[in-house]
Amino acid sequence: MATANKIYSWGQRIYRFTASVSGVIALLIILWGCTGNNFNAGAIAWKTYSNSRYGFEFPYPSNWSSLAAPANDDGIAFLSPQDNSVEIRGWASQQLPNSIVTTQESLKKIKPNFQTAQGVSGVLVVEVDRRVGSMTLTLTQSQVKYYWQGQSKSQEFQNYYRFFYYIAQQYRIPKS
Repeated sequence: MATANKIYSWGQRIYRFTASVSGVIALLIILWGCTGNNFNAGAIAWKTYSNSRYGFEFPYPSNWSSLAAPANDDGIAFLSPQDNSVEIRGWASQQLPNSIVTTQESLKKIKPNFQTAQGVSGVLVVEVDRRVGSMTLTLTQSQVKYYWQGQSKSQEFQNYYRFFYYIAQQYRIPKS
């Protein structure tokens, strides 16, 4: 019986090792694809969107078109002229005071993993599913949450990763 348990234990270890190695290999392939793009920010003519309500700003390519801004002026979205499934958007919102918030989701604390060129720390999340790939930056200052997002079709995401990352780095919020 002890021998059977040892064999089973080794089998589990080999399976876990194989699963973790294949996961790492898949991640490396995805990241390699994202870094293979020769993105050159200097080759793009940029404009800067500035939000009058919340004071945030970010660059966008000058040939991208904007969608109609919401009536409350909390943000904007821009679409690529080559493919309207590729978009970048920025928005902000007021947070409720912590004493009012009771949902588990809002109580989760995610440690900052990103820093903008302005020196503001935040959380950058990259998600790729079968249809859409997205990069979302979240910055919090006082009672305001600032967001920036770039998204494209998942099969094209690797072509936009460095472009999105550059814009996320340039995202600026008012000094506190």
